[in-house]
Amino acid sequence: MAKYRRGRINEEMVKELSSILREIKDPRVSDAFVSVTAADVTPDLKFAKIYYSVMSGDTKEVGKGLKSASGYIRKRLAETLNLRQTPELSFVTDDSIAYGAHINSLLNKIEFTEIAEDEEQTNE
Repeated sequence: MAKYRRGRINEEMVKELSSILREIKDPRVSDAFVSVTAADVTPDLKFAKIYYSVMSGDTKEVGKGLKSASGYIRKRLAETLNLRQTPELSFVTDDSIAYGAHINSLLNKIEFTEIAEDEEQTNE
């Protein structure tokens, strides 16, 4: 399968999953703010890793809720995506958003000094 087709399928899965997650009635998932960050489908379209991040709530409980709702999610994906096979879903936590926020806070703490002006004066 062409690589660009897998990329399009991954993008469509992320888009559809984000809307499907809003419909889930499991309180572990519905009470937490869950966002799908990426999807990675295998070339044979049998398996898919879904990367998600949790802004509020317990990450482990959300993972359990997503695992228990994976049958429903897969069924909804089969209805919306026109694929020959609907991949089996495995959910993986993605901490990149929290990591990026941490790096941003560290960068905001850096104090800039007048070193550049002092170096220019000494070079003259």
